[in-house]
Order: sequence, then structure tokens, then C-alpha cells
Amino acid sequence: MTRREAAMENFMKGYNCSQALTLAFADLVDMDEKTLSKLASSFGGGMGRLREVCGSVSGMFMIAGLLYGYDGPETGDIKADHYAKIQELAKRFEEKHGTIICREMLGLDVRHDVPTPEARTKQYYEKRPCPEIIGNAAEILDQFIKENPVERK
Repeated sequence: MTRREAAMENFMKGYNCSQALTLAFADLVDMDEKTLSKLASSFGGGMGRLREVCGSVSGMFMIAGLLYGYDGPETGDIKADHYAKIQELAKRFEEKHGTIICREMLGLDVRHDVPTPEARTKQYYEKRPCPEIIGNAAEILDQFIKENPVERK
């Protein structure tokens, strides 16, 4: 199964967009799946259904942080190099979807949505482009990782 397929399947199982993406890359990071899922749980629905940055984008950033990030009060080149990676991921996603903002991709007028998620029914999945968006994010991150091998310490 590709990471794209795994991420899409995770979403169809009921994980939010951020969890679906991060769990598709769990084998690459030094964190158990339960902790990774809990970490990503706040970012679904564009950050807690605020409809801001897409959860799959936040998920890409979390995995990138775990793979390439720094762990101290860094300044200068170390921070700039990492932020360049994050901006490149955002750029690639934006090229595909026109935005990284959840509400814009879903065509929603509401900025801060109610906190209660919709039931995951057949109708829900039929009207949501989320599985495809999540799959695209997984492909983008997978390709980025191939182009930027992780230095193991």
C-alpha cells in the first residue's frame, strides 16, 4: 500500500485529516502511533474545526519536524533551513490546491465552525474532497522525503 492509499484509508476509518496523514508516515518517526495520533488530533478540520490551515498540511509539517526539525532554542541557519523545508511543502501543496486553508478548499463561508464534527456517513464522504486532499498531501510529503533523505543520528 502506498502512503497515499494509507492516508486516505486512515481518513475513511474515521481519523481526522491530520491523524490520517501522520499515521501514514508513523514508521519513519521515533514516536509510537498512539502518541502521534494524539499529537495530531487537535489539527483536524483546519485546527480544531476552526477551518484554518488544512489538517493534512499540519500533518505534513509535524512529520517534517520529527524528521528534519531542531530541538533547541535555535536561531540562524538551522532554523532557516528547517523553515525553508516547511515553506517548500506548503508551496507544493498550494500549487496543487490553490491554498493551504481548509475552508477555502471546502468552499465554506464559516471561519470558525462548530466544534462538533459531522457524522461520517456515506453522504459525508460523497460531498467531501478530503480523502483526495489527504492523499495528495501524502504524495507531496513522500516525494519530498525521497528528495531530502533523512540524516540519521
